[in-house]
Amino acid sequence: MPAKTSILFVCMGNICRSPTAEGVFRQRAQAAGLKLDIDSAGTHDYHVGDPPDPRSTRHAAARGYDLSAQRARRVAASDFECFDHILAMDHDNLKLLQAACPPEYRHKLGLFMQYAANSKSAVVPDPYSGGAQGFDIVLDYIEDASDGLVAALALREKA
Repeated sequence: MPAKTSILFVCMGNICRSPTAEGVFRQRAQAAGLKLDIDSAGTHDYHVGDPPDPRSTRHAAARGYDLSAQRARRVAASDFECFDHILAMDHDNLKLLQAACPPEYRHKLGLFMQYAANSKSAVVPDPYSGGAQGFDIVLDYIEDASDGLVAALALREKA
């Protein structure tokens, strides 16, 4: 039996965007019947051990996503080998991943928004310093990219 496909979502502190991506994608992948290993992490260690930002948790819950069990962690060197896809929320975090990633694993790195079909942004913007609208925009983008990634993985499973 083949190993499960594994996906790591990455933002800066692992309290807003990447845990939201983990929660949304996990729910959508399960609904599609996909068996995946899904996690999230940050490029910085600002919030290691902390739950997601209360605003992220609140906005996600309003759309039916539960982030409460998640805790922030920093990307580990072993993640580059262990995960099949390592998807950054923006160009800055992608550059940090590229700098830390051994060359033989760089093909695993990418931007999460490459899977979005209905959003024009190439990145998921950081809502941390903004207002409530930013958290809704993040969810809109993440839902769009999650649907695209689920579709891509489902096609791969059928092949």
